[in-house]
Amino acid sequence: MIQKIGNKLIDAFHYAALFGISSTIVWTAIHDYMAMMKSGHATLEDILLLFIYLELGAMVSTYFKTHRLPVQYVIYIAITALSRHLVIDVQKVADNFHLYLLMTITLAISILSVSIWLLSYTAKTLGCPEDLDTKER
Repeated sequence: MIQKIGNKLIDAFHYAALFGISSTIVWTAIHDYMAMMKSGHATLEDILLLFIYLELGAMVSTYFKTHRLPVQYVIYIAITALSRHLVIDVQKVADNFHLYLLMTITLAISILSVSIWLLSYTAKTLGCPEDLDTKER
């Protein structure tokens, strides 16, 4: 009985936390979108920020539905954030921009892209361990 009550409390906390995170993502996205509308245009930096919000929302909704957090979403967010960082730095400090920083960010994006491919490939060929657990039950 105590185990059931504990599980219900954990589930309630999960749902409350996911609702809070989702609300914060939507609120911040709307705030930034309204700022874009007020300025009359959106920069590439703004558009990439909206993609980050979209991926965060997709990650939370997937976790809400499945209680699993696919690492691909986190990697997509990281790639978008690095791309945004690269665009901002190249545009704002083009004179003082160091080549090693450009190469480091590009290498990081490449490694993350390869990891996405590797995760997708292994999921297709080997499947997911969580899927095997549910089939055995």
